[in-house]
Amino acid sequence: MDNFLQPTPFLDFDHPEVKAFTQETIKGITHPREKAIKLFYAVRNGIRYNPYHIDLTIEGMRASTTLQKGSSWCVGKAVLLSAVCRAAGIPAKLGFTDVRNHQSPEEVTKVLRTNIYYWHGYSLLYLNGKWIKATPAFDLVLCKRHGIIPIEFDGENDATFHFYDRHGKPHMEYLKDRGIFDDLPLEKIYNTYKQEYKEDVLKILLAENAAEKKKIRELQRLKEEQ
Repeated sequence: MDNFLQPTPFLDFDHPEVKAFTQETIKGITHPREKAIKLFYAVRNGIRYNPYHIDLTIEGMRASTTLQKGSSWCVGKAVLLSAVCRAAGIPAKLGFTDVRNHQSPEEVTKVLRTNIYYWHGYSLLYLNGKWIKATPAFDLVLCKRHGIIPIEFDGENDATFHFYDRHGKPHMEYLKDRGIFDDLPLEKIYNTYKQEYKEDVLKILLAENAAEKKKIRELQRLKEEQ
């Protein structure tokens, strides 16, 4: 479990602001399950879901960056949740899957040319002797505005997307499992986006400059040497 309690280049809970956020959120709480619940809702509702400004750079995907911005997409929010749980002494890792959003916003679908979202991210937290999925993506304000059933987390059962919305219409469908990781597999996500999305999308979503790609490759090399 030690691997899942350490800070990483992306799960940088050794950052002063991430430390302070964690300590303030779980102040006075001693039980791991209660800590996890408190942290889940702090990230779910305190960090606004925003899929329109994705920064797939090393700096852009750090937990500390998401906390400072106050908004992110599913992957950024999962990175932050896993980071603060590790900071609280709760083993945490990251899981990924492809999902089909049957209610994908028209402007997003138009740009992506699909309603499939590759590498949707969620957290896995080790509580009461088992790994539990926790998906902090959609904040409560967004859910109320769009008729989405909020994802609730009780520290005992998997908290994942609902297939239907409040009106009984299809919403999120899980497609392909991408695996579980102890840190963000940024290069894998980057390469899938290059393969599945068009060039004009890449200009919006990806850091296409050579220097940033070099950083990603160097990070991957360092991970492999550990």
